[in-house]
Amino acid sequence: MLQMKLCGDLILREHCDPVDDITPDILQNMDEMVKMMSEQNGVGLAAPQVGITKRFLVMMNPDSGEVFKMINPRIISRSDNMVVIEEGCLSVLGPDDLPVYANVTRPDSVVVEWTNTDGKQNTAEMSGIMARIVQHETDHLDGILFIDYLAPAKREMVMRKVRRRK
Repeated sequence: MLQMKLCGDLILREHCDPVDDITPDILQNMDEMVKMMSEQNGVGLAAPQVGITKRFLVMMNPDSGEVFKMINPRIISRSDNMVVIEEGCLSVLGPDDLPVYANVTRPDSVVVEWTNTDGKQNTAEMSGIMARIVQHETDHLDGILFIDYLAPAKREMVMRKVRRRK
């Protein structure tokens, strides 16, 4: 059974290795991650958040409920248009055991390529909330958390809430 890793766990800061073979274990982990994401009302979950240092993630379109299982995802282009949207993370929890939120500036749209669970290559342009989710989750695969984008004072405010949880 997979367990959620929380802010402060060093695995969240590791750069993940590419997936060379789509094994039954990886497929099972992705299925379990979808379940965990859904149970915690999340819209994305990356492998390091459950203690796996491999490049795969799951995410859901909050409007349609469509689930994406991405292996070796890579953002190949980003729009110049930047937008500020509030972000939270299932690994960055406050004293109430709920995600802590903060405004983060990111490109409004991206083009992402990935391998699906059948081994087929996919490419898609994503905008709005889907672009936000895929950027947040692919950042996890590089050891980056959304709090890394915050100004020092705002980051310290968020981290105070995280520390109060412990």
